[in-house]
Amino acid sequence: MNRAIKKVAVLGSGIMGSRIACHFANIGVEVLLLDIVPRELDDAEKAKGLTLADTPVRNRIVNQAFESTLKAKPAALYDSTKAALVQLGNFDDDMSKIANYDWIIEVVVENLDIKKQVFETVEKFRKPGTLITSNTSGIPIHLMTDGRSEDFKKHFCGTHFFNPPRYLRLLEIIPTKDTDSEIVKFLMNYGDLFLGKETVLCKDTPAFIANRIGIYAIMSGMHTVEKMGLTVGEVDRMTGPIIGRAKSATFRTMDVVGLDTTVKVATNLYQGLPKDESRDTFQLPRIVQELYDKKWWGDKTKQGYFKKTVDENGKKEILELNLKTMEYGERTKAHYESLSKVKDIENVKERLPILVNAEDKAGEFYRATFYDMFKYCSYRIPEIADELYRIDQAVAAGFAWEIGPFETWDVLGVKETAQKMEAAGMKPADWVGEMIAAGHDRFYKFENGKKLYYDIPTQSYKVVPGTEGFVILEAYKENNIVFQNPGATVYDIGDGILNVEFHTKMNAIGGEVIEGINTAISMAEENFRGVVIGNEAQQFSAGANLAMLFMFASDQEYDEIDLMIRQFQQTMTRARFSDIPVISAPSGLALGGGCELSLHCDAIQAHAETYIGLVEVGVGLIPGGGGTKEFTLRASDQYATGDPELNVLQEYFMNIATAKVATSAAEAAGMHILKDSDRITLNRSRLLADAKARAIEMAEAGYTRPIERQDIKVHGRSSMAMFEAGVTGMLYGNYISEHDAKIAKKLAYVMSGGDLTSSTLVSEQYLLDLEREAFLSLTGEPKTLERIHSILFKGKPLRN
Repeated sequence: MNRAIKKVAVLGSGIMGSRIACHFANIGVEVLLLDIVPRELDDAEKAKGLTLADTPVRNRIVNQAFESTLKAKPAALYDSTKAALVQLGNFDDDMSKIANYDWIIEVVVENLDIKKQVFETVEKFRKPGTLITSNTSGIPIHLMTDGRSEDFKKHFCGTHFFNPPRYLRLLEIIPTKDTDSEIVKFLMNYGDLFLGKETVLCKDTPAFIANRIGIYAIMSGMHTVEKMGLTVGEVDRMTGPIIGRAKSATFRTMDVVGLDTTVKVATNLYQGLPKDESRDTFQLPRIVQELYDKKWWGDKTKQGYFKKTVDENGKKEILELNLKTMEYGERTKAHYESLSKVKDIENVKERLPILVNAEDKAGEFYRATFYDMFKYCSYRIPEIADELYRIDQAVAAGFAWEIGPFETWDVLGVKETAQKMEAAGMKPADWVGEMIAAGHDRFYKFENGKKLYYDIPTQSYKVVPGTEGFVILEAYKENNIVFQNPGATVYDIGDGILNVEFHTKMNAIGGEVIEGINTAISMAEENFRGVVIGNEAQQFSAGANLAMLFMFASDQEYDEIDLMIRQFQQTMTRARFSDIPVISAPSGLALGGGCELSLHCDAIQAHAETYIGLVEVGVGLIPGGGGTKEFTLRASDQYATGDPELNVLQEYFMNIATAKVATSAAEAAGMHILKDSDRITLNRSRLLADAKARAIEMAEAGYTRPIERQDIKVHGRSSMAMFEAGVTGMLYGNYISEHDAKIAKKLAYVMSGGDLTSSTLVSEQYLLDLEREAFLSLTGEPKTLERIHSILFKGKPLRN
């Protein structure tokens, strides 16, 4: 049957339930969020004279839970207006409404008896054929269907979202023996295309895939930490972004998630896995058990491995737990030679071999934990997954790792690492040895633009299912590079489309990247039909190369700065006025120059989680790569007869003056960074493929080079007067500094079109010249140099 999901009912409004509801609202689905009716009045309700029969009382639990979610950071919604799609209610009064919903998701407390009671009620109202799933993280899925109808069982399975559902990409699909295969196929596809998830098919085994491996890795790490006598600070430095893991690393993650949650999952695994060869690792080490007994569970109890305090001067401070004395003190740092060696290496796959093979304490820690994890993963096939790629997908997406366990093992060398593991007493499962003996030395390889995994039963390589339509740049590195320099690579990704990938630090745009963009456009104009600018890194681009600008500005090399800005502007203009479509595919940070580049491409294919904006004011500048011009142009295009035009212009002005950053692609559309014709991709893995498809679509539609605009309306002195009055008021109110005011006035001058006596139509080049002059003048300001220095050398903004 053709199945469409227009309305979803979420049963249970706790942290997970409310956030799952929000994520469905993010994609435009109507949601019914229900929870239990309170058993007694609270003090506020008593004071108002309410009774248990009053609707505000009956919906109190769901109302408070949803309100709390809307206030939480990071935001659960792409756009706050999406909250209107969520209708609130309670199980007693509103359960009958589920008859009109396409998918019912149970997210109540992790108690089998309670879940069964909910499902019994659901079956009274559920329409046959409706999807029904549970978001359990540990209860066996097959136990939940006892006593349920055949239709219920056929349409039921586990759908395990990870918290927070908007940000963590994993969705585990866990069918039972009774689940219809078409239902499984539908959910796998829906999660991928519509929810933007890495949907992984799991077996109904304890903790499924991600938590089974992830919690094992955490507990293995805890035992190693205790054995080696490491500190909290040392471990979090070694287990965060430096090895491609989340910034919260190990101990901060445990504080955020809640130590009680980690302990509960680990204990359940120990009790539920009597035949697991590494079962003892799930036993709690002292450094976990003591905190659990003290109920120092992290953020929820106000202290855990870290504790926030306020000193005698009122300054907030974060203290770190001493794992030996169990007392709080100053935070510690890891000072190991290997960590210093890799600090300037951007690619995690290049960092890992250096770290793991290092002859210092960090290397010892990495070898102990990585080798143990590799061994454990090898023994989990086929217990929790028949194919190794499922383990990598689940762990990477569920725990925000850049690469999964088997991919990490590949980076270190399969055969060499297996030998070292065996020497260390951590011999992997027999199939690994058989694979090596058969002449296969990788778990993954790339052929003809496809990613292949090693299939254990057939001892051969197969395409990773679901990735057939992806554009995976690594798969093109061997035969499809058409241009390369130290800062950029241009790939032929097929069908007449080139892709420009940056690989500078934070993908900053400097001379090499500029060369890569221009070369790709020139090549495409001659022999191809379109260009995509995008990558597979966490960030699209953090902006222009500030280090180079700072060097020139410090030496007062203003001619060099002028040349740099001209080249930047010309490249942005080239992206717009070329003979082929140029598509930007931003994801993660697209700030400053990264935003300006996207603004000038023919179209943007943005990932939903794109954080984009013009932030140059934070370093004492205005956007100098066409961003100021482009916002002025877009404001002009928005003017309509009878509209207060200065109010429209002021909105664009404030977005630059306050360095406002959209925290989602949807919010970027509201800020007019994304046009109506631009598109959003929910699944990060599909972003480049979608951008490529857009380039092909535009080329086949008969792409025509745009014409430079000569009709941009600017308001001269009238808009400058308005802006300067506002800036002066902010200055006198101590909301901004004198340097902020100076920058804002420079910005106002450009967006007003200069010192014109009346409204006038001007060209793009006219505004670019004003923009460049203003930018250049600000590079000569000492306070601007102080701001740039703070960002470059201290990693934080300075408001002087």
